[in-house]
Amino acid sequence: IADGKKDLHHSRGQVVYAPVYSHIYIGNRERPFLLAVTLSIRNTDPVNPIVVQKIAYYNSEGKLLKEYLNQPVTLEGISATRFVVDESDKAGGSGASFIGEWEAEKKVSPPIIQTVMIGAQTQQGISFSSRGKVIKEK
Repeated sequence: IADGKKDLHHSRGQVVYAPVYSHIYIGNRERPFLLAVTLSIRNTDPVNPIVVQKIAYYNSEGKLLKEYLNQPVTLEGISATRFVVDESDKAGGSGASFIGEWEAEKKVSPPIIQTVMIGAQTQQGISFSSRGKVIKEK
């Protein structure tokens, strides 16, 4: 606490791990229930841009499946972007993940990085989300 005010965490960049489920298992026989995945990155800083440097998608065994960026993406203040894994793509497995990296020219309010999974089969539908975890400050 500085000057009686709560000191908010600000950063110039982070590496973030975000859990993903390309499918989950249902029933006694562990039948796969396929899910579409959206990785959402939301710049929470109202003024300053952030630059997304890397988005990499890994399977349950930690094998790189896909790099999503050919070049960095700039997110202006309070803007967002997303990356999608199709419902039919079950290569990631139930323990898949994204690793994302972002940077900023000066300290900013860190982005919210989360995954949203959704699927529907016959009369059944499911959706849930998960938040990213910072694994390294830049």
